[in-house]
Amino acid sequence: MEKIGHMTASAVELLKRMVAIPSLSFQEEERSAFLFSELQRRAEEASAQCGKIVVERLCNNIILYKENFCSSKPVLMLNSHIDTVPPAAAYTFDPFAPFEKDGAIYGLGTNDDGASVVSQIEAFFHLAEDDGLAVNLMLVLSAEEERSGACGMAKFVEEFPLQPDFAIIGEPTGMEAAVAERGLLVLDGTATGVSGHAARNEGVNALYIALDDINTLRNYKFGKESPLMGDVKLTVTQMSCGTAHNVVPAQATFVVDIRPTEQYSNPEILELLQNRVKSQLKARNLKNRSSATPQGHVLMQTVEELGIVKQISATTSDWMKIPYPAIKMGPGQSARSHKADEFIKIEEIQGAIEGYINFIKHIK
Repeated sequence: MEKIGHMTASAVELLKRMVAIPSLSFQEEERSAFLFSELQRRAEEASAQCGKIVVERLCNNIILYKENFCSSKPVLMLNSHIDTVPPAAAYTFDPFAPFEKDGAIYGLGTNDDGASVVSQIEAFFHLAEDDGLAVNLMLVLSAEEERSGACGMAKFVEEFPLQPDFAIIGEPTGMEAAVAERGLLVLDGTATGVSGHAARNEGVNALYIALDDINTLRNYKFGKESPLMGDVKLTVTQMSCGTAHNVVPAQATFVVDIRPTEQYSNPEILELLQNRVKSQLKARNLKNRSSATPQGHVLMQTVEELGIVKQISATTSDWMKIPYPAIKMGPGQSARSHKADEFIKIEEIQGAIEGYINFIKHIK
């Protein structure tokens, strides 16, 4: 108990120092440099007990792993992100001046995703001394998560020579295990007609084409249902057309918000829908795919063995960028994310440190 108390205090202190360094997505350089220096120091101090820990930096991502990997064991990655969204306008205090009150730490990014960062750091260094684990441990603190940037987790997957076999993505889930998360596919639809004078019934009305297509999309049923997430969710959310009351519009545009399941890839969804409408559909990004933990995988087995509550995540994360199985699990609550006066409870950080350690020790 004394050990976990010391680890919690260390995590809380690091969290405060992190939050005091602004780290908006695409602007993480200063926080990344701070963490790199801190983790190098800790790695050197820990080397006497657990051997050399390698600390590397790829863009603003920070990667830690033990030099003496056991080739017969799979690699488990702990991952959380160091960037934040901009502070909400309704903050009642300086979001970059963290403080402690009533057992909680307040400040931008404390809940999303600072608490996961510091909890995973403590768990990593604690477990680095344990040679009896069934896995090799790797810690990846990623940048650009909030804006799905090319130099965040995507850069790690594309360029880092050592890749994990599976992962725990640290995000605020209340330490429940998110075993699936929907993807995100945004389509811009453009209906093209022929302009004309409304009084003479001329032209081809692009608005009518768009409305017919929107109705088709609204009523479209995808054939495959996910056992975890159900149906693909599709909603038309925006529309724009017309220049004057007496001009038949030659163009109408609309936006479709789609939340895919693991049953379809984003290119498949785009092709299915394009074949059913006259409007031209263009995807803003085809990479934000859905994710699900495979049934029977060691991660799922450990979740079930420990009786951890499962959930389906409504939000996306770095999970969608990795090509290996994962679960999403971390301290805090998703409902607090991206809101004013963000906070994390100290007891949640302690519970996460204990939870990560216990989970990893139970992996067989």
